[in-house]
Amino acid sequence: MNNHYIINLGRQLGSGGKEIGEKLAKDLGIAFYDKELINLASKESGLCKEFFEKVFSTKRMERYFSLYPGNENRAMQHYCCNLQLAEAFYVSLSVLEVTLRNALCRELETMTGRADWYAVFPTTPGLAKLNRYITQASKQIAGRHESIIPSKVVAELTLGFWVLLLNSEYERLLWKDLRRAFPFMPKHERKRKNVSAPLNQFRTLRNRVFHNESICWNLCRVEEIHREMVTVMGWINKDVPGWLELIDRFHDVCRQIRITMCWD
Repeated sequence: MNNHYIINLGRQLGSGGKEIGEKLAKDLGIAFYDKELINLASKESGLCKEFFEKVFSTKRMERYFSLYPGNENRAMQHYCCNLQLAEAFYVSLSVLEVTLRNALCRELETMTGRADWYAVFPTTPGLAKLNRYITQASKQIAGRHESIIPSKVVAELTLGFWVLLLNSEYERLLWKDLRRAFPFMPKHERKRKNVSAPLNQFRTLRNRVFHNESICWNLCRVEEIHREMVTVMGWINKDVPGWLELIDRFHDVCRQIRITMCWD
């Protein structure tokens, strides 16, 4: 009978799992593997520096390998953590974008009294240049041989468009009506710039995530942005943050990244 066995210890931040594993291995007279196992698996699988540079490009990986000179496996771990963090952001970014556009759309419909609220842009002084976004959206829909109807135009418009509506350029024309899209925002904070500033920040993050750029450098700041994102969603609908918590893996992924990278 084979007497070989493996003891696997799950590690939570601050649990002392590494120290416990080392002591247990010593008491039982068996080998202890931590990062060594990852390094061994990396070498045997062929997933080495050359593989990452070939697949993801030398330029993209340069930042990671230069950060950990002499420790290629840690650099590759960091890159994988960046992919996992970007994936974990998808849910909150998606919910934010859809929640925001639907709320702003409702107020624009109320303001203009029509479902195709964007039809007034070309003839409204100060809003005419927004029509290029509508034109682009309509072309995308027509290119798929679909009917150009309001619901499809709204769905085709980018997060950048919706955030743009809340910039200072349109404060005089739109903010009086669009502020109603944030009914749960504290009244003393309900100013355009207090909505616009975080939304522009979220748009930048969203673009980095969806264009495969790095975001996993200052994890504390990234976690702060996620908290701000949830807060803004709560300004639109007070029930969204609680519902999001049920399906959002963001915090679990961050905890795992801290363990993997040994970040305090």
